[in-house]
Amino acid sequence: MKNIIKIAAIGMVAGFAFASGAIAEPLGVSKPVIPTDKNDPLKEIWSGYKWASPETRAMEDDDFANPAGPWLEIGENEWGKKDGEAGKSCADCHQDAASSMKGVATKYPVYFDEWKKPMALEQRINYCRENKMKAKPYEWEKDQMLGMMIYVKSQSRGMPIEVKVDDKLKPFFDKGKEYYYTRRGQLDMSCAHCHENNFGQQIRAEVLSQGQSNGFPTYRLKWQKPGSLHRRFKGCNEQVRAKGQGRGADDYVNLELYLAWRGQGLGVETPAVRR
Repeated sequence: MKNIIKIAAIGMVAGFAFASGAIAEPLGVSKPVIPTDKNDPLKEIWSGYKWASPETRAMEDDDFANPAGPWLEIGENEWGKKDGEAGKSCADCHQDAASSMKGVATKYPVYFDEWKKPMALEQRINYCRENKMKAKPYEWEKDQMLGMMIYVKSQSRGMPIEVKVDDKLKPFFDKGKEYYYTRRGQLDMSCAHCHENNFGQQIRAEVLSQGQSNGFPTYRLKWQKPGSLHRRFKGCNEQVRAKGQGRGADDYVNLELYLAWRGQGLGVETPAVRR
């Protein structure tokens, strides 16, 4: 896989740019997004970009400097690669991602009738691989999944998040909200303690953000690679000395749904760059 990364990096230097072009200023940076839902607990919605350092912002803004670039190229290659017993690729069904995937990332998680519960975008990708391509599912934190997620979500880059919480999703939304406000771990803290009550405050070397999800998979300088939203959830659990859950756990998908609602109107930033 290191060779794949090297090849992708060479391609990026040769003239690679993100599919949707650079975003001069993501929604929620210099001006907040004002919630349209009166039930939103935030009076102003800000991207985590607001609290990033100038150097980190510069890396995200410049398509040639964005360190997640090689993974996007991996995703583009995976999109067109035939795999599995069916001998199909994503492109065989969905053709050009620039048109077929435009806006898709703004709506996830969605309710999936077959499962009778919400489905995250990673789960949708693996569902297609297993059921349409007859291929093995991707592992969530492997380069192929991260690359595919970045490639698919980048087609919606700059578009506002607009998750619709209908009657089918409402019970799961409520569970996600409950998870967000539940204290856990030895530190007896909830998500809200950091990301609602104290955003903008500094803790150790970090400035707390609102914990928005619009930039995931995000390239974290700490990780030296992109990581999924559920990886971040698990990390937060462990930071308060609570037991983390596996990627795709129901609690995490429900929490992802609730976070998407909290960030309605923020532009898709994938791949964001954070400390």
